Amino acid sequence: MKRQDYISWEEYFMGIALLSAQRSKDSSTQVGACIVSRDKKILSVGYNGMPIGCSDDDMPWGREGEMLDTKYAFVCHAELNAILNNNGGSLKGTTVYTTLFPCNECTKAIIQCGIKEVVYLEDKYSETDSIKASKKMMDMAGVTYRKYISGKKEIILSL
Repeated sequence: MKRQDYISWEEYFMGIALLSAQRSKDSSTQVGACIVSRDKKILSVGYNGMPIGCSDDDMPWGREGEMLDTKYAFVCHAELNAILNNNGGSLKGTTVYTTLFPCNECTKAIIQCGIKEVVYLEDKYSETDSIKASKKMMDMAGVTYRKYISGKKEIILSL
């Protein structure tokens, strides 16, 4: 008899994004992203972190102060990392699952590489100009976005 309690594709892909977020060294915000093809194949993953070659120990992680004393000038966001981590194949028509609604900078990259759908877990910055700009660009470019509807399933991984 076939098992009945397996996770859905949506749960699987958002779960991969959530697991990827656990790689982030950011003490305040961990974001993960998973890019999926139309035929449900994972093409790439990413999380928010410093660029390759920039030591996590030598870079600022703070949120307050002058720009160069904070993480904001340096951290590469999860969605952009997932796009850049792709193995060179086309991302046209794909879906990105992300734990946080993409900022305006990541949205530009999402649109430019041809991603057609954004599935997000949280939109806690929805009232910021960055997210308002993101939604305006996605609407204009025909990129759909929708909130992930959680089934509140808990999966415990023991590593």
